[in-house]
Amino acid sequence: MPSFDIVSKIDNHEITNAVDQANRELTTRFDFKGTTARYELTKNTVSLIAPSDFQLKQMDEILRNKLAKRNVDTRSLDYKDADVKLNEARQEIEVKEGIDTEFAKKIVKMIKDANLKVQASIQGDQVRVTGKKRDDLQAVIAMLREAKLSLPVQFENFRD
Repeated sequence: MPSFDIVSKIDNHEITNAVDQANRELTTRFDFKGTTARYELTKNTVSLIAPSDFQLKQMDEILRNKLAKRNVDTRSLDYKDADVKLNEARQEIEVKEGIDTEFAKKIVKMIKDANLKVQASIQGDQVRVTGKKRDDLQAVIAMLREAKLSLPVQFENFRD
């Protein structure tokens, strides 16, 4: 029976490269000369550290541009509230990977509402879709690509 998996994956190597490029750009920009502004990457979290809240917004723009150039979807970024102190502002950005249960339920509901002859099941951090006809599976892929989802999704393991 034909099937495929719906997943949400991020290339961690591209994120590391984007953060490194953004750090290099900070050292060359005139408005950041002599400041302690920097990006720090730990596992799935990018920390923006700057002297002021305004500079955090500029750093966010730089990071988004670097990620976009490396084909990393910015919908996978989850922004935490900025922590502003007298001499330092810090913001954490979590890079979401995998489909959480709530989002998976939303995808399954969308597939069932489409009235296609397929079955969708949640398996950990992915959703498996099975059906008798390949055309039905391709219709599900087309429908999900058209939908405005809050998380980037990819389609893997298409088997006939």
